[in-house]
Amino acid sequence: MSIDRQLFPSDPACAGLRRLLLAHDGSTTRLCEAVALQPIRVLLHEQKRITKAPEDILKHLGGSHWLSRVSSLYTSEGKVMMDNLSFTRLDKVPNWFLRKLDEGQVPIGLMLQQIFVRRKPIETSQTLQNLLWSQVGLPDPDTSRGYLIVTPEGPLMLIFEVFREAICG
Repeated sequence: MSIDRQLFPSDPACAGLRRLLLAHDGSTTRLCEAVALQPIRVLLHEQKRITKAPEDILKHLGGSHWLSRVSSLYTSEGKVMMDNLSFTRLDKVPNWFLRKLDEGQVPIGLMLQQIFVRRKPIETSQTLQNLLWSQVGLPDPDTSRGYLIVTPEGPLMLIFEVFREAICG
């Protein structure tokens, strides 16, 4: 199946949805499923364990070992709803969570429902953003956001995501 990725529409009909997507504080995965009226799929572009990370990761997450992941959420018709870059601090994640990440089949948002978390918006550097754009293309800063996933024990993940045309469409 081919994957179809388009920029988020700039027309006024989607402006309200853009504001809602960028402001919401819940599961982005669940939002995508509600809009698509179907379960969404994960396309894992790259996933690796790293010991050297961009300054943003050191600043926001700390630690010395992370899981770097680039993925897309898409519909059964192959329409990309969003692209994601995430860094997970490996010494803070439960073992079952790490196993699911390694499998690369389940959206992170669905797994986070089993952990008490909150989201904290952050500014992301151009360096961090370019890590996503270099994998998936189509930079779209107006429909992108960065945030931390924070547990009572501290920050667990940093996520940078961009919404695509299929979520409006």
